[in-house]
Amino acid sequence: MRLTYLGKTNTSNEGSCPALYRTDRGTVVVQGKIVTDPDALADVRDLAPDETIVEVPPDVLELWREAS
Repeated sequence: MRLTYLGKTNTSNEGSCPALYRTDRGTVVVQGKIVTDPDALADVRDLAPDETIVEVPPDVLELWREAS
């Protein structure tokens, strides 16, 4: 898989995330802070051992709309 950087927004903290990428598979990869809150994780359904969830502000998702 190869990634194309689509950008990040002003809500990005510490200069590294959240960010959005397009893949050569026609999917999206999100870079963000891993959610570790036990209550939030308890709300997630069918999380596979090789999966995690990340928190992303809405304005980062706008980058996908702009790139499409």
